[in-house]
Amino acid sequence: MSRRDRERMVYSSEHGRVCPRCERPQASCACKQRPTSQSPVGPVRVRLEKKGRRGKTVTTIHGLALASDALASLGADLKRRCGTGGAVKDGVIEIQGDHAALVVDWLNERGHRAKRAGG
Repeated sequence: MSRRDRERMVYSSEHGRVCPRCERPQASCACKQRPTSQSPVGPVRVRLEKKGRRGKTVTTIHGLALASDALASLGADLKRRCGTGGAVKDGVIEIQGDHAALVVDWLNERGHRAKRAGG
């Protein structure tokens, strides 16, 4: 792996996603390469959890196929959007409170195939 590949920018808070080939924002991509799907494994699952959390509701996001730093950045953006706290643990984003509908809409706007899971 070359140094350029290791230091390549994947996401910018100013421009959003960056094309891996031309390293420009995807909106002004020079090579017109578009990813077919953000999560090749399947849809992103958003669900509510209470078990083991002393009765407090937490919105969890599973199945995002992102590197750990990109996942942490997305988690921070989601926490700001929901106006609450949260964490990224073992590839799962946790947002405090019931924000499932907001999270699903927000992820779908950004190109992830998000679905609500559970009841």
